[in-house]
Amino acid sequence: MTLENTTTNNPREVNKVPLLIVLISGAFVAILNQTLLATALPKIMQDLQLDANTVQWLQSIFMLVNGIMIPITAFLIERFTTRGLFLTALSIFAVGTLICAIAPNFSVLMVGRIGQAAAAGIMMPLMQTILFLIYPIEKRGTAMGMFGMVIAFAPAIGPTLSGWLVEHFPWRSVFYVVLPIIIIDIVVAYFILKNITKQTFPKVDVISIILSTLGFGGLLYGFSVAGNSGWGSAQVIISLVVGAITLTMFILRQMKLEQPILEFRVFRNAVFSLTTALGMVTFMAMIGAAVIIPILAQNMLGFTALESGLMILPGAIVMGVMNPITGRLFDRFGARWLAIIGLSIVTITTFMFTNISINTSFGYIATVNAVRMLGIAMVMMPVTTAGLNQLPFHLIPHGTAMNNTMRQVAGAVGTALLVTVMTNAALPDQGIQGMIHGVNISFIVAGVFAFIALVLSLFIKTESNKGSVKLSR
Repeated sequence: MTLENTTTNNPREVNKVPLLIVLISGAFVAILNQTLLATALPKIMQDLQLDANTVQWLQSIFMLVNGIMIPITAFLIERFTTRGLFLTALSIFAVGTLICAIAPNFSVLMVGRIGQAAAAGIMMPLMQTILFLIYPIEKRGTAMGMFGMVIAFAPAIGPTLSGWLVEHFPWRSVFYVVLPIIIIDIVVAYFILKNITKQTFPKVDVISIILSTLGFGGLLYGFSVAGNSGWGSAQVIISLVVGAITLTMFILRQMKLEQPILEFRVFRNAVFSLTTALGMVTFMAMIGAAVIIPILAQNMLGFTALESGLMILPGAIVMGVMNPITGRLFDRFGARWLAIIGLSIVTITTFMFTNISINTSFGYIATVNAVRMLGIAMVMMPVTTAGLNQLPFHLIPHGTAMNNTMRQVAGAVGTALLVTVMTNAALPDQGIQGMIHGVNISFIVAGVFAFIALVLSLFIKTESNKGSVKLSR
């Protein structure tokens, strides 16, 4: 069997169940890998004798490389076969994971993380593109809901599993756990995966790739280090300026090219633009809280790493369970009311986190976060699906790449902004409660983001029961 002789003429006729298993297991491993590492960082610091600023680069480099790769993925999807690209990405991920597991020092560990990030940056948009090609428009919500369930369950399992592993085994075990799953997925994908995407063989524009790397990389790097270095530091300012200038040059160049690497013309579709903005703001609110709650739990309220993982576990489970349900609701009713109700829940629960004190209980944080994740589940996948449904087949790879890129930027911006607000608003002279004050202020900012998204959702108007939407005038 070769990588070329398994092409399907009609993507809708493929056997979807085994294909979904391959795609979803790939997504699960990519996201589980990211969430596993967070709890293991203190052990890595001890073993490799690293400080906090150095070890956090194991997380930052993943987001940075991932964000650089995603815009290039649309080009790769049109240049290479589905099987060739997916199997190559999985193989790179496996090699990167093995390097991390056996890494003798920090530099080698970073090389492994770069490999993992590059592969994940290819896999996630590719999987979304395949889902949109094999399902008709009226069933895409359900398909994306299943995809979203796995995306939610991986973070649910990650911190708790990692906490248990590093307590009983060396930190390298978090990579050895992932490796067999990837190898099995490669073997199964080799026999099951068909060539779904259409090859248009766009020309390689080296200048665009360089501009894209500097543009998105500069912005993501600047926002990633702003939380630690401060917004006024030279490296942050230089990174953001270089990123903004080169990104502008990249966009202008793409608008002139006959075969652009990333098709910015997708933003001419008003619904796609609106739903992408909604997804970005919602993601900022979600990812910011995911970073702040563990810091609050461990550094201010005295909970252990395992307890902080268990604190966010109910929310991740709720989101995982709800994603397939909201997918079906989207297919039936469209995105408008799901988004309005979901963002109302997110806004209210975010503001419920603005009155935290030293006496706030484990149960309160876990419960409010769980309800908050219910709201996010009602928004995230439905608005993404609604926006991509507006695009013709040939623009779906560009739409998924653009959507993932914008979320990555939003995640970096949201995390840096909320951590900076938390740090700057803290009142150290008032003890622990003064530190918690910074957390409360950061959630006020997150609540404002959620309210803005709620207002934006009012401009979506459902056109039919098939998930097609238009702007409300």
